[in-house]
Amino acid sequence: MSEHSLKAVSRKDEGKGASRRLRHAGVIPAIVYGGKSEPKSIQLEHEPTWLAQKNEWFYSSIIDLDIDGKVEKVLLRDMQRHPFRQLIMHLDFQRVTAGQALRTRVPLHFINEDTSSAGKAADVVVTHELNEVEISCLPKDLPEFIEVDLAALELGQTIHLSEIKLPKGVEIPELKLGKEHDVAVVVARAGRVEVEEGAEEDASADVPATKVEKDEE
Repeated sequence: MSEHSLKAVSRKDEGKGASRRLRHAGVIPAIVYGGKSEPKSIQLEHEPTWLAQKNEWFYSSIIDLDIDGKVEKVLLRDMQRHPFRQLIMHLDFQRVTAGQALRTRVPLHFINEDTSSAGKAADVVVTHELNEVEISCLPKDLPEFIEVDLAALELGQTIHLSEIKLPKGVEIPELKLGKEHDVAVVVARAGRVEVEEGAEEDASADVPATKVEKDEE
């Protein structure tokens, strides 16, 4: 599990007016909650946080959040963005307790698709039905992503949740809910063969115009 960190400072001013002032100053209002401590209002500098959120780990990894020099391990639980500007409006972080299992979503990385028989065939369409999955594990076992190896993928094959090879200590809670929750992750289907325009033309289309006119006299 890689280590990632962000810096923050605590804040006392709350409310819409205070949050608006922070945003105008290039600062993101946020909150940290969970664990045995009370919720804490904090703020983060927008520019370094904006750069961090461009990375996949920002959404699925445990982050060392340095608040006033004291580090708390957290997971991002919610991020509010401006509808059209490159602006983060608010962040919610949840504290992580070392010996307590957590549930979060992690991305799926599909590997070896290009070298599989399905991936190399021009008339086969490989569809990724899921791009992330919810897992349960202890914080120490949390992966940044889960690889799905498609090296053996063939035409007509479907890979389900239960077939994903999970890291040690990681499980998918949805699979405990019954077989109907063992949904497809990857499907290799035959692609539609497109008929070229003009391939099925009318026989009369090949008849010279002069011949047609003569026959109609």
